[in-house]
Amino acid sequence: MSATIVRPLEQADHSEWRRLWTAYLTFYKATVSEEVYETTWRRLFSDGEFEPKGLLAIIDERPIGLVHYLYHRSCWSVVNNCYLQDLFADPDARGKGVGAALIKAVQDEAAKIGVTNVYWMTHETNATARRLYDRVARLTGFIEYDLQ
Repeated sequence: MSATIVRPLEQADHSEWRRLWTAYLTFYKATVSEEVYETTWRRLFSDGEFEPKGLLAIIDERPIGLVHYLYHRSCWSVVNNCYLQDLFADPDARGKGVGAALIKAVQDEAAKIGVTNVYWMTHETNATARRLYDRVARLTGFIEYDLQ
C-alpha cells in the first residue's frame, strides 16, 4: 500500500468529502440537514480565525479519511485551542495509520500558528478509535455534558 498523503480540502473534493462525512455521521447514528451540509462546506473555505478547516487523507489518489478542526478562544491561555471535531477513516483503511496521520496533520497545522492544545472527544464505546487515541494522546479524565 502507498503512503498516506494528508492535504487541505479543495473545492473539487466536495463529493468525496460528503461521502466521508456522511459515513462518519452514519457511524454515530446521526444525520444533518442539507442546509448543514451546504453551510459546513461553505464554512470550510471561508476566511476567518474561527471558521472550521478540513483535511483529507489520500492513498493511491483515493480519499480515505477526513478530519474537521477549528480554533477557539480560551480563558486559560492567550493563544487559541484547537478542537478536532470529526475524524473518520474508511473502514477498509483503519489500522493503517490514517487516523494517526490526520491527527498529526492537525497538530502540525495548529503548531504553525502557535497553538499547542489540540483536543477531541469520542464516544466511550468507540473502542477502535480509543485504541488509537490512547497511543497518540493523553486521556484527560474529563466528562462531557451538554444541554439539548
